[in-house]
Amino acid sequence: MSQKKNIFNFKVKKIDGTEVSLSEYKGKVLLIVNTASKCGFTPQFKELESLYKEYNEKEFEILGFPSNDFSEQEPLEGYDIQSFCEINYGVTFPIFDKTKVKGKNQSELFKFLSDKKQNGSINSTPRWNFHKYLIDKNGEVRDYFYTFTKPTANRVKTKIDQLLKE
Repeated sequence: MSQKKNIFNFKVKKIDGTEVSLSEYKGKVLLIVNTASKCGFTPQFKELESLYKEYNEKEFEILGFPSNDFSEQEPLEGYDIQSFCEINYGVTFPIFDKTKVKGKNQSELFKFLSDKKQNGSINSTPRWNFHKYLIDKNGEVRDYFYTFTKPTANRVKTKIDQLLKE
């Protein structure tokens, strides 16, 4: 029997272009979100930050991955993305480099997150910005939430609470 693949096998780029291993987040529950600065759902940054502040001291992290895949709603690059998030929404959770979350150039991480054959749990490719993947402390994909599900919704918090207790 092969070992179940998890997100800790992946490396991603920070906003400054340096590579980081997601294994740095072992033992934490993660919410991975594809974001955009010019989207009707961009105000979710405020709710994401609220969720982050509520749970961050409980072994929880939010990882933001800006994407320009949906109607080119992420025109910014690099530090401009991070500055936008900090200045307009007070974001303190990590924002990574611009990422392809769908299509033929989809990043390896998002291929894994969206394909049940790879992650062993769900099939759910982002249909729009602010699609959310919930990852357990072992780096396994456990759930997802569509764009229109608010980050502070009870169902999101309930799932996070369950995973924090495991």
